[in-house]
Amino acid sequence: MGERVALIDYGAGNLHSVQNALRTVGAAVEVTDDPHKVRSADRIVLPGVGSYRACARGLKAIDGMVEALEERVQVGAAPFLGVCVGMQLLADRGVEHATTRGLGWIAGEVVRIEPSDPAIKVPHIGWNDVALMPHAKNHAVIEAGEAYFLHSYHFAASDPADIAALTDHGEGLVAAVAKDNMLGVQFHPEKSQAYGLALLERFLEWRP
Repeated sequence: MGERVALIDYGAGNLHSVQNALRTVGAAVEVTDDPHKVRSADRIVLPGVGSYRACARGLKAIDGMVEALEERVQVGAAPFLGVCVGMQLLADRGVEHATTRGLGWIAGEVVRIEPSDPAIKVPHIGWNDVALMPHAKNHAVIEAGEAYFLHSYHFAASDPADIAALTDHGEGLVAAVAKDNMLGVQFHPEKSQAYGLALLERFLEWRP
């Protein structure tokens, strides 16, 4: 029997498109809001679109879910992938609408994109380069390429060592963070065609 991927259902809008993409690359994926199933999963994916505050509240509203994620990912070292706001929730806090605490797994905060050039539009929408940081050149999952972005807030990581990739939208914005068995991507693999599917396939094979 193959490994089981738990795709966390907490009301985030891109749930089914991520599910379909994972199935396309052969994942045995189970959509779940059950902390017990999260504790027994081999790999975990946390999706997310919309506001940081709404996503954080939705995740925390599921009794025992945050504790199950901490037990399986931080203690059990299961490979973890956060997508878009699911990646942003790894931060200590987000400031959209009001300051909201995140999971605090990767130090930093999620703040509004504020380019110095007024010609640069926010939100950041569309295809853009994913450029690897030098220390992430040999990461087993993240590769340089072009991916689809849609966001108005970005992850300002406290430690540059946690930044795996950048993208350029008037300034360098974090495109991916990585720490131990945890990986987060600001872009949408499920909308990034061949590049995104290849990333998900590598995630399924990742042995951090």
